[in-house]
Amino acid sequence: MSATLGANRNFRLLFSASAVSNLGDGLSTMALPWLATLFTRDPFLIGLAAMAGRLPWLLFTLPAGVLTDRHDRRQIMLRADLIRFVLMLGVLGLVLSAPALPLPEGAGTGQILLLAALSFCLGTAEVLRDNAAQTVLPAIVSPEQLETANGRMWSAEWTLNYLIGPPLAGVLIGLGIAIPLGLDAASFAVAATLVWLITLPARPARTPARFRAQLAEGIAWFRAHPVIWRLALMLSLSNFFYVLTLTGTVLFAQEVLGLSASGYGLALSAGAVGGVVMGLVAPRVTGRLGMRSTMLISIAIMITAYAALAATRSPAVLSIALALESGAAMLWNVVTVSYRQRLIPDDLLGRVNSIYRMFGWGSMPLGAFAAGTLIAALEAPIGRETALRLPYALAALANLGLLALALRWLPRRGAD
Repeated sequence: MSATLGANRNFRLLFSASAVSNLGDGLSTMALPWLATLFTRDPFLIGLAAMAGRLPWLLFTLPAGVLTDRHDRRQIMLRADLIRFVLMLGVLGLVLSAPALPLPEGAGTGQILLLAALSFCLGTAEVLRDNAAQTVLPAIVSPEQLETANGRMWSAEWTLNYLIGPPLAGVLIGLGIAIPLGLDAASFAVAATLVWLITLPARPARTPARFRAQLAEGIAWFRAHPVIWRLALMLSLSNFFYVLTLTGTVLFAQEVLGLSASGYGLALSAGAVGGVVMGLVAPRVTGRLGMRSTMLISIAIMITAYAALAATRSPAVLSIALALESGAAMLWNVVTVSYRQRLIPDDLLGRVNSIYRMFGWGSMPLGAFAAGTLIAALEAPIGRETALRLPYALAALANLGLLALALRWLPRRGAD
Protein backbone atom coordinates (compact mmCIF):
# COMPACT_ATOMS: atom_id res chain seq x y z
CA MET A 1 0.00 0.00 0.00
CA SER A 2 1.17 3.51 -0.73
CA ALA A 3 1.69 5.85 2.19
CA THR A 4 -0.70 8.43 0.77
CA LEU A 5 -3.71 8.20 -1.49
CA GLY A 6 -2.12 10.66 -3.92
CA ALA A 7 0.81 8.29 -4.44
CA ASN A 8 -1.43 5.25 -4.90
CA ARG A 9 -1.67 4.61 -8.68
CA ASN A 10 -4.54 2.13 -8.38
CA PHE A 11 -6.57 4.53 -6.27
CA ARG A 12 -5.95 7.33 -8.75
CA LEU A 13 -7.19 5.13 -11.60
CA LEU A 14 -10.22 3.93 -9.64
CA PHE A 15 -10.99 7.49 -8.57
CA SER A 16 -10.64 8.78 -12.15
CA ALA A 17 -12.84 6.01 -13.57
CA SER A 18 -15.49 6.78 -10.97
CA ALA A 19 -15.22 10.51 -11.64
CA VAL A 20 -15.64 10.16 -15.41
CA SER A 21 -18.59 7.78 -15.20
CA ASN A 22 -20.21 9.94 -12.51
CA LEU A 23 -20.02 13.00 -14.76
CA GLY A 24 -21.91 10.98 -17.36
CA ASP A 25 -24.34 9.79 -14.72
CA GLY A 26 -24.87 13.40 -13.68
CA LEU A 27 -25.90 14.22 -17.21
CA SER A 28 -28.34 11.30 -17.36
CA THR A 29 -29.62 12.00 -13.81
CA MET A 30 -31.11 15.13 -15.31
CA ALA A 31 -31.65 13.99 -18.90
CA LEU A 32 -33.40 10.63 -18.41
CA PRO A 33 -36.24 11.88 -16.16
CA TRP A 34 -36.62 14.92 -18.42
CA LEU A 35 -36.76 12.62 -21.44
CA ALA A 36 -39.51 10.61 -19.73
CA THR A 37 -41.60 13.80 -19.35
CA LEU A 38 -41.13 14.47 -23.08
CA PHE A 39 -42.61 11.06 -23.83
CA THR A 40 -45.51 11.31 -21.34
CA ARG A 41 -46.99 13.41 -18.52
CA ASP A 42 -48.55 10.35 -16.86
CA PRO A 43 -46.98 10.05 -13.37
CA PHE A 44 -47.68 6.31 -13.33
CA LEU A 45 -45.64 5.71 -16.50
CA ILE A 46 -42.87 8.03 -15.29
CA GLY A 47 -42.80 6.10 -12.01
CA LEU A 48 -42.72 2.83 -13.96
CA ALA A 49 -39.63 3.97 -15.89
CA ALA A 50 -37.95 5.08 -12.66
CA MET A 51 -38.80 1.75 -11.03
CA ALA A 52 -37.33 -0.22 -13.94
CA GLY A 53 -33.92 1.37 -13.49
CA ARG A 54 -33.81 0.45 -9.80
CA LEU A 55 -35.54 -2.94 -9.89
CA PRO A 56 -32.26 -4.86 -10.51
CA TRP A 57 -31.12 -3.85 -7.02
CA LEU A 58 -33.96 -5.99 -5.67
CA LEU A 59 -33.66 -8.85 -8.16
CA PHE A 60 -29.95 -9.32 -8.82
CA THR A 61 -28.01 -8.01 -5.84
CA LEU A 62 -27.58 -11.40 -4.14
CA PRO A 63 -26.20 -13.26 -7.18
CA ALA A 64 -24.03 -10.23 -7.95
CA GLY A 65 -22.39 -10.62 -4.53
CA VAL A 66 -21.52 -14.26 -5.14
CA LEU A 67 -20.12 -13.40 -8.59
CA THR A 68 -18.05 -10.60 -7.03
CA ASP A 69 -16.41 -13.01 -4.58
CA ARG A 70 -15.91 -15.70 -7.23
CA HIS A 71 -14.46 -13.68 -10.09
CA ASP A 72 -11.96 -10.95 -10.88
CA ARG A 73 -13.54 -7.78 -9.52
CA ARG A 74 -11.67 -5.54 -11.96
CA GLN A 75 -12.99 -7.56 -14.91
CA ILE A 76 -16.55 -7.28 -13.60
CA MET A 77 -16.21 -3.49 -13.44
CA LEU A 78 -14.66 -3.35 -16.92
CA ARG A 79 -17.33 -5.45 -18.60
CA ALA A 80 -20.18 -3.68 -16.82
CA ASP A 81 -18.91 -0.30 -18.05
CA LEU A 82 -18.68 -1.60 -21.62
CA ILE A 83 -22.23 -2.98 -21.40
CA ARG A 84 -23.49 0.36 -20.11
CA PHE A 85 -21.75 2.11 -23.02
CA VAL A 86 -23.70 -0.04 -25.51
CA LEU A 87 -27.00 0.39 -23.65
CA MET A 88 -26.68 4.18 -23.54
CA LEU A 89 -26.17 4.12 -27.29
CA GLY A 90 -29.53 2.32 -27.36
CA VAL A 91 -31.15 5.15 -25.38
CA LEU A 92 -29.57 7.62 -27.80
CA GLY A 93 -31.04 5.67 -30.71
CA LEU A 94 -34.48 5.78 -29.07
CA VAL A 95 -34.30 9.57 -28.93
CA LEU A 96 -33.01 10.01 -32.48
CA SER A 97 -35.69 7.70 -33.90
CA ALA A 98 -38.59 9.49 -32.14
CA PRO A 99 -40.71 12.17 -33.82
CA ALA A 100 -40.37 15.76 -32.68
CA LEU A 101 -40.37 16.06 -28.88
CA PRO A 102 -42.39 16.47 -26.74
CA LEU A 103 -44.79 13.83 -28.01
CA PRO A 104 -48.57 14.43 -27.90
CA GLU A 105 -50.21 13.04 -24.78
CA GLY A 106 -50.88 9.33 -25.23
CA ALA A 107 -48.53 8.97 -28.19
CA GLY A 108 -45.37 8.12 -26.25
CA THR A 109 -46.39 4.92 -24.46
CA GLY A 110 -44.19 2.75 -26.66
CA GLN A 111 -41.19 5.02 -26.18
CA ILE A 112 -41.56 5.19 -22.40
CA LEU A 113 -41.79 1.39 -22.19
CA LEU A 114 -38.66 0.99 -24.31
CA LEU A 115 -36.93 3.53 -22.09
CA ALA A 116 -37.99 1.49 -19.06
CA ALA A 117 -36.53 -1.69 -20.62
CA LEU A 118 -33.20 -0.01 -21.37
CA SER A 119 -33.16 1.48 -17.86
CA PHE A 120 -33.67 -2.00 -16.42
CA CYS A 121 -30.68 -3.33 -18.35
CA LEU A 122 -28.56 -0.32 -17.33
CA GLY A 123 -29.54 -0.92 -13.71
CA THR A 124 -28.53 -4.58 -13.95
CA ALA A 125 -25.05 -3.65 -15.17
CA GLU A 126 -24.86 -0.99 -12.45
CA VAL A 127 -25.57 -3.59 -9.74
CA LEU A 128 -22.59 -5.67 -10.87
CA ARG A 129 -20.31 -2.69 -11.34
CA ASP A 130 -21.09 -0.89 -8.08
CA ASN A 131 -20.88 -4.01 -5.93
CA ALA A 132 -17.48 -4.86 -7.41
CA ALA A 133 -16.22 -1.27 -7.09
CA GLN A 134 -17.20 -0.95 -3.43
CA THR A 135 -15.73 -4.38 -2.69
CA VAL A 136 -12.41 -3.68 -4.40
CA LEU A 137 -11.51 -0.53 -2.44
CA PRO A 138 -10.10 -2.35 0.65
CA ALA A 139 -7.65 -4.13 -1.68
CA ILE A 140 -6.40 -0.76 -2.94
CA VAL A 141 -6.13 1.36 0.22
CA SER A 142 -5.13 0.53 3.79
CA PRO A 143 -7.79 0.14 6.53
CA GLU A 144 -6.89 3.46 8.17
CA GLN A 145 -7.41 5.24 4.83
CA LEU A 146 -10.94 3.93 4.20
CA GLU A 147 -12.87 6.92 5.60
CA THR A 148 -10.66 9.36 3.68
CA ALA A 149 -10.81 7.31 0.47
CA ASN A 150 -14.59 6.87 0.72
CA GLY A 151 -15.00 10.56 1.50
CA ARG A 152 -13.06 11.50 -1.63
CA MET A 153 -14.92 9.00 -3.78
CA TRP A 154 -18.32 10.11 -2.52
CA SER A 155 -17.38 13.80 -2.80
CA ALA A 156 -16.30 13.32 -6.40
CA GLU A 157 -19.52 11.45 -7.11
CA TRP A 158 -21.62 14.24 -5.60
CA THR A 159 -19.61 16.96 -7.37
CA LEU A 160 -19.87 15.42 -10.82
CA ASN A 161 -23.12 13.51 -10.54
CA TYR A 162 -25.13 16.30 -8.94
CA LEU A 163 -23.15 19.57 -8.89
CA ILE A 164 -21.70 19.73 -12.41
CA GLY A 165 -23.67 17.16 -14.42
CA PRO A 166 -27.28 18.38 -13.95
CA PRO A 167 -26.82 22.07 -14.84
CA LEU A 168 -24.61 21.08 -17.75
CA ALA A 169 -27.34 18.68 -18.90
CA GLY A 170 -29.94 21.45 -18.49
CA VAL A 171 -27.97 23.67 -20.87
CA LEU A 172 -27.31 20.83 -23.31
CA ILE A 173 -30.99 19.79 -23.37
CA GLY A 174 -31.71 23.23 -24.83
CA LEU A 175 -29.47 22.24 -27.75
CA GLY A 176 -30.90 18.73 -28.00
CA ILE A 177 -31.56 16.04 -25.43
CA ALA A 178 -29.48 13.55 -27.41
CA ILE A 179 -26.29 15.48 -26.53
CA PRO A 180 -26.10 14.71 -22.77
CA LEU A 181 -27.12 11.10 -23.40
CA GLY A 182 -24.34 10.70 -25.97
CA LEU A 183 -21.80 12.16 -23.56
CA ASP A 184 -22.96 9.72 -20.90
CA ALA A 185 -22.30 6.83 -23.29
CA ALA A 186 -18.81 8.16 -23.98
CA SER A 187 -18.09 8.43 -20.24
CA PHE A 188 -18.61 4.68 -19.82
CA ALA A 189 -16.07 3.95 -22.56
CA VAL A 190 -13.46 6.17 -20.87
CA ALA A 191 -14.19 4.64 -17.45
CA ALA A 192 -13.74 1.14 -18.86
CA THR A 193 -10.30 2.11 -20.22
CA LEU A 194 -9.21 3.46 -16.83
CA VAL A 195 -10.42 0.33 -15.01
CA TRP A 196 -8.50 -1.82 -17.50
CA LEU A 197 -5.28 -0.10 -16.34
CA ILE A 198 -5.78 -1.00 -12.65
CA THR A 199 -3.59 -3.78 -11.24
CA LEU A 200 -4.83 -5.60 -8.15
CA PRO A 201 -2.92 -7.90 -5.77
CA ALA A 202 -3.61 -11.59 -6.26
CA ARG A 203 -6.35 -12.94 -4.04
CA PRO A 204 -5.86 -16.28 -2.22
CA ALA A 205 -6.93 -19.19 -4.41
CA ARG A 206 -10.06 -20.92 -3.18
CA THR A 207 -11.94 -23.93 -4.47
CA PRO A 208 -15.29 -22.51 -5.56
CA ALA A 209 -18.15 -23.89 -3.51
CA ARG A 210 -21.63 -24.34 -4.88
CA PHE A 211 -23.51 -21.12 -5.51
CA ARG A 212 -26.08 -21.81 -2.79
CA ALA A 213 -23.41 -22.77 -0.28
CA GLN A 214 -21.50 -19.54 -0.92
CA LEU A 215 -24.66 -17.48 -0.64
CA ALA A 216 -25.66 -19.27 2.57
CA GLU A 217 -22.22 -18.51 4.03
CA GLY A 218 -22.74 -14.80 3.37
CA ILE A 219 -26.27 -14.87 4.81
CA ALA A 220 -25.04 -16.64 7.97
CA TRP A 221 -22.39 -13.96 8.55
CA PHE A 222 -24.93 -11.20 7.91
CA ARG A 223 -27.44 -12.65 10.38
CA ALA A 224 -24.76 -13.11 13.05
CA HIS A 225 -23.93 -9.36 13.13
CA PRO A 226 -26.97 -7.40 14.36
CA VAL A 227 -25.60 -3.91 13.69
CA ILE A 228 -25.08 -4.80 10.01
CA TRP A 229 -28.61 -6.08 9.42
CA ARG A 230 -30.14 -3.28 11.45
CA LEU A 231 -28.30 -0.72 9.33
CA ALA A 232 -29.55 -2.52 6.21
CA LEU A 233 -33.17 -2.39 7.37
CA MET A 234 -32.91 1.29 8.30
CA LEU A 235 -31.37 2.08 4.92
CA SER A 236 -34.20 0.17 3.24
CA LEU A 237 -36.79 2.39 4.89
CA SER A 238 -34.80 5.56 4.22
CA ASN A 239 -34.26 4.76 0.54
CA PHE A 240 -37.90 3.80 -0.04
CA PHE A 241 -39.04 7.27 0.98
CA TYR A 242 -36.09 8.98 -0.72
CA VAL A 243 -37.13 7.53 -4.08
CA LEU A 244 -40.81 8.09 -3.28
CA THR A 245 -39.99 11.81 -3.20
CA LEU A 246 -37.37 11.83 -5.96
CA THR A 247 -39.62 10.25 -8.59
CA GLY A 248 -42.12 13.10 -8.57
CA THR A 249 -39.62 15.91 -8.09
CA VAL A 250 -39.17 16.49 -11.83
CA LEU A 251 -42.94 17.06 -12.20
CA PHE A 252 -43.06 19.10 -8.97
CA ALA A 253 -40.27 21.36 -10.27
CA GLN A 254 -41.95 21.82 -13.65
CA GLU A 255 -45.59 22.23 -12.62
CA VAL A 256 -45.50 23.72 -9.10
CA LEU A 257 -42.26 25.71 -9.16
CA GLY A 258 -42.33 26.52 -12.89
CA LEU A 259 -38.69 25.54 -13.53
CA SER A 260 -37.22 25.03 -16.99
CA ALA A 261 -34.67 22.31 -17.77
CA SER A 262 -31.78 24.66 -16.99
CA GLY A 263 -33.50 25.92 -13.82
CA TYR A 264 -34.13 22.39 -12.58
CA GLY A 265 -30.54 21.44 -13.36
CA LEU A 266 -29.28 24.39 -11.33
CA ALA A 267 -31.52 23.38 -8.41
CA LEU A 268 -30.07 19.86 -8.46
CA SER A 269 -26.58 21.33 -8.70
CA ALA A 270 -27.13 23.67 -5.76
CA GLY A 271 -28.49 20.76 -3.79
CA ALA A 272 -25.36 18.75 -4.45
CA VAL A 273 -23.23 21.32 -2.61
CA GLY A 274 -24.38 19.79 0.67
CA GLY A 275 -23.11 16.37 -0.37
CA VAL A 276 -19.77 17.70 -1.62
CA VAL A 277 -19.07 19.66 1.58
CA MET A 278 -20.19 16.82 3.83
CA GLY A 279 -18.03 14.31 1.95
CA LEU A 280 -14.98 16.38 2.84
CA VAL A 281 -15.84 16.86 6.51
CA ALA A 282 -17.57 13.51 7.20
CA PRO A 283 -14.38 11.73 8.37
CA ARG A 284 -13.82 14.45 10.99
CA VAL A 285 -17.47 14.44 12.06
CA THR A 286 -17.48 10.67 12.41
CA GLY A 287 -14.17 10.67 14.27
CA ARG A 288 -15.42 13.26 16.74
CA LEU A 289 -19.01 12.08 17.27
CA GLY A 290 -18.87 8.36 16.55
CA MET A 291 -21.12 6.27 14.33
CA ARG A 292 -24.32 6.45 16.40
CA SER A 293 -24.47 10.23 16.85
CA THR A 294 -23.43 10.82 13.24
CA MET A 295 -26.30 8.69 11.94
CA LEU A 296 -28.85 10.29 14.26
CA ILE A 297 -27.82 13.72 12.95
CA SER A 298 -28.15 12.44 9.38
CA ILE A 299 -31.76 11.33 9.96
CA ALA A 300 -32.68 14.60 11.70
CA ILE A 301 -31.37 16.57 8.70
CA MET A 302 -33.47 14.41 6.36
CA ILE A 303 -36.63 15.18 8.35
CA THR A 304 -35.96 18.91 8.04
CA ALA A 305 -35.37 18.67 4.28
CA TYR A 306 -38.53 16.69 3.56
CA ALA A 307 -40.68 18.99 5.68
CA ALA A 308 -39.35 22.03 3.80
CA LEU A 309 -40.07 20.43 0.41
CA ALA A 310 -43.63 19.57 1.45
CA ALA A 311 -44.39 23.23 2.15
CA THR A 312 -42.35 25.29 -0.32
CA ARG A 313 -43.22 27.22 -3.46
CA SER A 314 -39.70 28.63 -3.76
CA PRO A 315 -36.98 27.27 -6.06
CA ALA A 316 -34.44 28.59 -3.53
CA VAL A 317 -35.97 26.50 -0.75
CA LEU A 318 -35.95 23.52 -3.11
CA SER A 319 -32.20 23.99 -3.59
CA ILE A 320 -31.54 24.36 0.14
CA ALA A 321 -33.65 21.32 1.01
CA LEU A 322 -31.87 19.24 -1.63
CA ALA A 323 -28.53 20.39 -0.18
CA LEU A 324 -29.59 19.24 3.28
CA GLU A 325 -30.81 15.96 1.86
CA SER A 326 -27.60 15.24 -0.05
CA GLY A 327 -25.45 16.24 2.93
CA ALA A 328 -27.35 13.87 5.21
CA ALA A 329 -27.07 11.04 2.67
CA MET A 330 -23.32 11.64 2.31
CA LEU A 331 -22.83 11.54 6.08
CA TRP A 332 -24.74 8.26 6.29
CA ASN A 333 -22.86 6.70 3.37
CA VAL A 334 -19.34 7.54 4.51
CA VAL A 335 -19.80 6.19 8.03
CA THR A 336 -21.70 3.02 7.12
CA VAL A 337 -19.68 2.02 4.04
CA SER A 338 -16.38 2.45 5.89
CA TYR A 339 -17.76 0.46 8.82
CA ARG A 340 -18.75 -2.45 6.56
CA GLN A 341 -15.49 -2.45 4.63
CA ARG A 342 -13.51 -2.62 7.86
CA LEU A 343 -15.63 -5.27 9.57
CA ILE A 344 -16.49 -7.77 6.82
CA PRO A 345 -13.76 -10.31 5.85
CA ASP A 346 -12.43 -9.86 2.31
CA ASP A 347 -13.53 -13.30 1.08
CA LEU A 348 -17.09 -12.52 2.23
CA LEU A 349 -17.18 -8.83 1.37
CA GLY A 350 -18.90 -9.19 -2.00
CA ARG A 351 -21.64 -11.46 -0.66
CA VAL A 352 -22.34 -9.60 2.57
CA ASN A 353 -22.28 -6.25 0.76
CA SER A 354 -24.76 -7.60 -1.77
CA ILE A 355 -27.12 -8.83 0.95
CA TYR A 356 -26.86 -5.45 2.67
CA ARG A 357 -27.51 -3.59 -0.57
CA MET A 358 -30.43 -5.86 -1.48
CA PHE A 359 -32.17 -4.61 1.66
CA GLY A 360 -30.91 -1.05 1.38
CA TRP A 361 -31.40 -0.54 -2.35
CA GLY A 362 -34.05 -3.17 -3.07
CA SER A 363 -36.71 -0.87 -1.61
CA MET A 364 -35.93 1.86 -4.15
CA PRO A 365 -37.92 0.42 -7.09
CA LEU A 366 -40.83 -0.08 -4.71
CA GLY A 367 -40.58 3.60 -3.75
CA ALA A 368 -40.55 4.64 -7.41
CA PHE A 369 -43.59 2.51 -8.21
CA ALA A 370 -45.40 3.74 -5.10
CA ALA A 371 -44.74 7.36 -6.07
CA GLY A 372 -46.19 7.04 -9.56
CA THR A 373 -49.17 5.05 -8.30
CA LEU A 374 -49.85 7.40 -5.39
CA ILE A 375 -49.72 10.61 -7.44
CA ALA A 376 -51.80 9.15 -10.28
CA ALA A 377 -54.44 7.81 -7.86
CA LEU A 378 -54.76 10.95 -5.73
CA GLU A 379 -54.44 13.79 -8.24
CA ALA A 380 -58.17 13.66 -9.05
CA PRO A 381 -59.60 13.61 -5.49
CA ILE A 382 -57.08 15.97 -3.81
CA GLY A 383 -55.66 17.93 -6.77
CA ARG A 384 -52.45 17.48 -8.75
CA GLU A 385 -50.37 19.90 -6.69
CA THR A 386 -51.33 18.36 -3.35
CA ALA A 387 -50.67 14.90 -4.77
CA LEU A 388 -47.19 16.02 -5.86
CA ARG A 389 -46.48 17.41 -2.36
CA LEU A 390 -47.79 14.40 -0.43
CA PRO A 391 -44.67 12.16 -0.83
CA TYR A 392 -42.52 14.77 0.93
CA ALA A 393 -44.86 14.91 3.93
CA LEU A 394 -44.99 11.11 4.13
CA ALA A 395 -41.18 10.95 3.97
CA ALA A 396 -40.83 13.44 6.85
CA LEU A 397 -43.17 11.37 9.03
CA ALA A 398 -41.45 8.10 8.10
CA ASN A 399 -38.04 9.51 9.02
CA LEU A 400 -39.38 10.52 12.43
CA GLY A 401 -40.15 6.84 12.92
CA LEU A 402 -36.70 5.94 11.61
CA LEU A 403 -35.11 8.28 14.15
CA ALA A 404 -36.94 6.52 16.98
CA LEU A 405 -35.82 3.16 15.59
CA ALA A 406 -32.20 4.31 15.36
CA LEU A 407 -32.23 5.51 18.97
CA ARG A 408 -33.23 2.01 20.02
CA TRP A 409 -31.17 -0.09 17.60
CA LEU A 410 -27.79 1.63 17.27
CA PRO A 411 -25.19 0.69 19.91
CA ARG A 412 -24.00 3.43 22.24
CA ARG A 413 -20.53 1.95 22.38
CA GLY A 414 -18.61 -0.56 20.32
CA ALA A 415 -18.91 -1.49 16.69
CA ASP A 416 -21.09 -4.57 16.82
